[in-house]
Amino acid sequence: MKQILLITDGCSNVGVSPVIAAAQAHTEGVTVNVIGVVDQGELGLLGTEEIREIAAAGGGMSRIVNSVQLSQTVQMMTRKTVTTTIQHAVGKELQSILGINQLEQLPPEKRAEVVQVIDSMSETTSLRVALLIDASASMKPKLAAVREAIHDLLLSLRARSGKSELAVFHFPSTKTRDQELEMDLNWTNQLANLDKMFYKINMKGTTPTGPALLQTLQFVTEKPVAPTTEDGMLSDYVV
Repeated sequence: MKQILLITDGCSNVGVSPVIAAAQAHTEGVTVNVIGVVDQGELGLLGTEEIREIAAAGGGMSRIVNSVQLSQTVQMMTRKTVTTTIQHAVGKELQSILGINQLEQLPPEKRAEVVQVIDSMSETTSLRVALLIDASASMKPKLAAVREAIHDLLLSLRARSGKSELAVFHFPSTKTRDQELEMDLNWTNQLANLDKMFYKINMKGTTPTGPALLQTLQFVTEKPVAPTTEDGMLSDYVV
């Protein structure tokens, strides 16, 4: 099971719409969840609207939180999305076998058995989470909370009985103008190097959320990458 978890304050301003990018991810079987750490005022309202639209298009969930709530919300959304995805799959099976699509339509004893199976699958299903961090200038005061959230999310993933891996990206890239995305951590379930993450980022004002989502999707699905430079999109990734 694969998902992209985007942490942003919204208001993308470069490249393709992030709503379109999220919709493409959804069609390719990758759920897009969005956590918004937004500011007050008109920009905050615009950011909140975009955050909800991205999640809706990506088949995922959205939450608006403050920095203090970020870590707990990241873990909750990751696990809840897995359960929801499994519930949808079970619903399709019930529809094809029994002609029903809701657990409530089952007799109580059968319903309890199905719920138990869903809970078990939620813990044992293989999971990959690509964490995509908005590192535009407005996010700078929130990066300490982001680092803590990543640390706690890895601990949460390692506590699952199924195979769980995390990859971390930020945008825009600080290495080249030709890349919107930069890798901070390749697929792992270890905590090494997390403390060093983001300390050297040169915060920029642009917010290319859509292009960053598409490039993350290409990484998650492991499909051929359309090169954006001579050596291709992955040439400037740093692990």
